[in-house]
Amino acid sequence: MAVTTPMGFSDCKNQTYLGRHVLAEFFECDPNILNNPQLIEKFMTDAALECGATIVEKCFHMFNPYGVSGVIIISESHLAIHTWPELGYAAVDLFTCGEKCDPKVAYDFLKKCFGSKNASYSQLNRGVLDGKNLSVEHTPFYISAQN
Repeated sequence: MAVTTPMGFSDCKNQTYLGRHVLAEFFECDPNILNNPQLIEKFMTDAALECGATIVEKCFHMFNPYGVSGVIIISESHLAIHTWPELGYAAVDLFTCGEKCDPKVAYDFLKKCFGSKNASYSQLNRGVLDGKNLSVEHTPFYISAQN
């Protein structure tokens, strides 16, 4: 279980990180949802709010003949998506910094919204903090969870 700190959050190894980055894949989704830019924008916006984020800006694009890409810039970082409706698949990137919001909440919310019958994610902890020097260590991110 993660513990929050003023600058980030701490994991079970008692290391402090700047952010949590969830890389999610949603399979067997409703293609009508995945090809609807208005619905994708609504669900991504609602996911951001659901996880406690503060929305700054949004941009979504419909491809021809199908597929939607979009990003929501949040004060805590970003939520991004690209859909392949013809395959019933969506790739989603949920990156939140600090303690305020939890990207796993957005993942669970989107899984329901997309009607995904199967989904998976990896959570990367990014920006390992060196508490003594108040700097970011030169180490790769740590994969803290997978499903």
